[in-house]
Amino acid sequence: QVQLVESGGGLVEPGGSLTLSCTASGKIFSINYMGWSRQTPGAGRELVARIAADGTSNYADFVKGRFTISRDNAKDTIWLQMNSLQSDDTAVYYCNAYIWEPGDYVGDDYWGKGTLVTVSS
Repeated sequence: QVQLVESGGGLVEPGGSLTLSCTASGKIFSINYMGWSRQTPGAGRELVARIAADGTSNYADFVKGRFTISRDNAKDTIWLQMNSLQSDDTAVYYCNAYIWEPGDYVGDDYWGKGTLVTVSS
């Protein structure tokens, strides 16, 4: 059974930094993209950043220049380095990955349970 486990959330002051990590575990044959989305109460989930297996990444406009996504394919792990955090960045951050298990013809979209990031003084 595939699982995504996030860590690294917490409370940080405006202008501060935080790094989130996410590791995939279980019966994994291959992982395509991995990424981060976030959600605030009453709002939909929005993509923050995504990274492909070849390292190609893309970011939402609201985090460009502030957040950096990275990946270690050998460890099935991604990180999100978040700098210059603002109160608007307060949200639950979810890890997401498109994963093939052994024997799969088509992969599946998996989500972690989320980690809360609060930006406040």
